[in-house]
Amino acid sequence: MTTRLKTLELLAPAKNSDFGIEAITHGADAVYIGGPAFGARANAGNPVADIERLATYAHRFNARVLVALNTIVKDDELDEARRLVWQLHDAGADALIVQDMGLLELDLPPIELHASTQTDIRSPEKARFLADVGFSQIVLARELSLEQIRAIAGCTTATLEFFVHGALCVSYSGLCNISHAQTGRSANRGDCSQACRLPYTLTDQEGQVVAGDKHLLSMKDNDQSANLRALIDAGIRSFKIEGRLKDLSYVKNITAYYRQQLDEIIAEQPGYRRSSSGRSRVFFTPRPEKTFNRGSTDYFLNDRQADIGAFESPKFIGEKIGEVIKTGRTTFDVSSNAPLHNGDGITFFNADNELTGMRINLAEPAGNGYRLSPALVDGQLPAGLRVGTPIHRNRDQAFERQLEKASAERRIPLSLRFAETADGFALRLCDDEGISAVAHLTNAREAAQNAERALSSLRENLGKLGTTIYSAEAIELDIAAPWFIPASAVNALRRAAVEALDAARIAAYKRPARRAALEPPARYPQEMLSYLGNVFNEKARAFYEKHGVRVIEPAYECHAEKGDVPLMITKHCLRYSFNLCPKQVKGIRPDPMILINGDEKLTLRFDCKPCEMHVIGKLKKNRTIQLTVR
Repeated sequence: MTTRLKTLELLAPAKNSDFGIEAITHGADAVYIGGPAFGARANAGNPVADIERLATYAHRFNARVLVALNTIVKDDELDEARRLVWQLHDAGADALIVQDMGLLELDLPPIELHASTQTDIRSPEKARFLADVGFSQIVLARELSLEQIRAIAGCTTATLEFFVHGALCVSYSGLCNISHAQTGRSANRGDCSQACRLPYTLTDQEGQVVAGDKHLLSMKDNDQSANLRALIDAGIRSFKIEGRLKDLSYVKNITAYYRQQLDEIIAEQPGYRRSSSGRSRVFFTPRPEKTFNRGSTDYFLNDRQADIGAFESPKFIGEKIGEVIKTGRTTFDVSSNAPLHNGDGITFFNADNELTGMRINLAEPAGNGYRLSPALVDGQLPAGLRVGTPIHRNRDQAFERQLEKASAERRIPLSLRFAETADGFALRLCDDEGISAVAHLTNAREAAQNAERALSSLRENLGKLGTTIYSAEAIELDIAAPWFIPASAVNALRRAAVEALDAARIAAYKRPARRAALEPPARYPQEMLSYLGNVFNEKARAFYEKHGVRVIEPAYECHAEKGDVPLMITKHCLRYSFNLCPKQVKGIRPDPMILINGDEKLTLRFDCKPCEMHVIGKLKKNRTIQLTVR
């Protein structure tokens, strides 16, 4: 009896179909992309035709295309959403990433459903429920610890997906309404204004300043690369990279990096395999620190850490390369062991602690470092650049140049068997998944004048797969003697065999069907849903009623909540960050604090039992009502 291998999936972001193709080329087993509407990144939508193009490419490698349809939907948008889902299914999409449960009440095609991170999956009960109502894959909250993930894995057969790299929302995903309250732009509708990246001043109740003009709700970026083995042991099977709005160099670099990390683990642990086929070869050394990041944290995976905030700046500061050792009128010298290049981008903090950036026109070796000639403003060096100033690089021109070119290829290894037939020859191709195809050549058998050259030429021509997605791993010649066969005939035979294998692989690819929901309907873990349940349409209301919820409040976007309410609930705690937590210092009480940005004041309340911070505020009066849900 053979043991079935467990699959591990590397899931990469795709801003568009070109980015998705590059992600797959650089090693992704699956990509997630936004469709024309209803995606949680409003600026990353794509036509259905582009998703079809991406799916066609992805399926050649048994890679999947997941479409994010993860906003909450108004009643008058439901029919449009239903039509879009059918179009996406017909275009070859493998799964939908969903937040709005109203979609489950529609007449959908048999497409696999994935529960978005906006569904706020933090408990075994929630995970089990989502699996019971038809979700095959669920995206766990980023705030979970390994122990919590392990507990969830023990109670559900759904595939568990977890973010392993990229930007972090400070709020539990799906529980953030601060953008809508302040600007009318709803994060749950795909239009977050990113209030968490703004500077704030933190005061106590008496008005004493604890921290001034810091980005206190801005988190460092997620980096779980050191925890991949632990995540696998805990039950994670899909490893997700954030970044549908990131540039192409980020997608290439980070995808290639995690591909290498997971391949090392798979090589060490024979019980696992990757979920797609083919092998990627990259033409550069992946370096995560080279592309956009705000520093790194593994967040709460190994319990609470003190240094998870990117309080100084929400921008890409870059890697430290040295400090200023001399300044001139238009140039300055830095001490640096790192090679610097013309076109590099560098940053530093000025006297007002503001991040300042500039592009280097000319980098020349000088002493123990480099003399840099930057692009000047008004003919002068930026203010605040003085001896001793730390210098960072946030753009490595040489590295970016590598990624601007073709930087990877992906091929499926084949074994080739060339054999004699009654009227000529046959070539069988077999891939590493056991899919095979045969092509035949009618040709008289005529002994070659130079046997050694004939065999060498035959092998060479059979192995010419460079313009295909295949590579020849083994070539077997099952012939009685070295025959003379024209190179043109061998090439035609090889091309016919490749075409037949392409067709066989396409025929063998099967999209997973939608998971059947339990009957009778499973009961939701709670009998009451507040505005944080994001019920925005009557279909969603009907869904929850069917599953035993008795009290259902409308989503915040319906504007039924007039007073102060939690606009954001987060595991990040500013009391803890500034050593003011009652669990850290005896005698301190978890009294409210105030966050101030201009005229905006937000109250912070602290729920110490679950160790959470609530950011309290109310809807601004100029917001218009979008929907009324009974």
